[in-house]
Amino acid sequence: MALSNQHLLSLATFSLYISVSLAFFPGYTTHFMGSGFPNEAHPLTGLCPEYYQFTCPQADEIVISVLKEAISKDPRMAAPLLRLHFHDCFVQGCDASVLLDDSKYIVSEKNAVPNMNSLRGFEVIDQIKAQLEEACPNTISCADIIALAARGSTVLSGGPAWELPLGRKDSKTASLKGANANIPPPNSTIQNLITLFARQGLDQGDLAALSGSHTIGVARCVSFKQRLYNQNGDNKADQTLERSFYYSLARVCPRSGGDNNISPLDFTSPVKFDNYYYKSILVGRGLLNSDEVLLTGNEPFVVSLIKTYAEDEALFFDHFAKSMVKMGKINPLTGYNGEVRKNCRRVNGAF
Repeated sequence: MALSNQHLLSLATFSLYISVSLAFFPGYTTHFMGSGFPNEAHPLTGLCPEYYQFTCPQADEIVISVLKEAISKDPRMAAPLLRLHFHDCFVQGCDASVLLDDSKYIVSEKNAVPNMNSLRGFEVIDQIKAQLEEACPNTISCADIIALAARGSTVLSGGPAWELPLGRKDSKTASLKGANANIPPPNSTIQNLITLFARQGLDQGDLAALSGSHTIGVARCVSFKQRLYNQNGDNKADQTLERSFYYSLARVCPRSGGDNNISPLDFTSPVKFDNYYYKSILVGRGLLNSDEVLLTGNEPFVVSLIKTYAEDEALFFDHFAKSMVKMGKINPLTGYNGEVRKNCRRVNGAF
């Protein structure tokens, strides 16, 4: 039986309604790959790269624009923005809890030992959020902004790009206890690192690859002073430190005072994302104990990757990108869970 034009129009309208409903329904999205067939969001996380393709397609462009300006003013800013993503995801998942300030009901993670007087980049996140709110109100979560800023900062520093699953919501809570317990300290042993990464569902390969984020950025003297003057409780230096490297660090970081003096994590190219971090470790020039133990901890698989990445930058980039995607899927809030904060520093409705 032939359908009238009116019937055909009704069917087309209904089909469009279903498509739009699926695209915008919280917690469920579809996206289209090169084949033209719908590809469902990640079944375990509810995240997908095209989460904002209809609601804010210019989101990444806005993020990159703010990042370019911030990094041009302070070339060291890329590293703190990348680090924010780590410190967020390792505490109750990738939910922007790290951005919350102290309030009547929130004890900020910014007060945690690994974060206090250390984490930076909050003002850049604020700038990104303000521009996104102007362009696409109540749409882009702070958790996704952190993830986008981490990727953008990596790319703008010369590192790899990756397809970034999106759709995280923001938490209404923070965990000072979780930040103190779960973020790897700079004096970590290899077993401590493996344990803390495993707690987040990350394996030894992820540990080796993600540690490469230390190819950019700096560390405060207080983070490595122990290696210079009292590594094993005997008032002696860490014997794995290359001698000239030790003397250069001692000039920056005296035995007494100077705790906030800084030193590059990668002396060769401190603002360029490359594989010199691994080359440095192989010759005893890893800055933090948690850097050097990737080699001296004698975990065969980790050691093999450190040596391989030192020789093969392309492989490091590939593995780093994959591990960043994996880390970005740690316990996200999706669908009706959480919220999209209007201001990244406080939960909605808080004063």
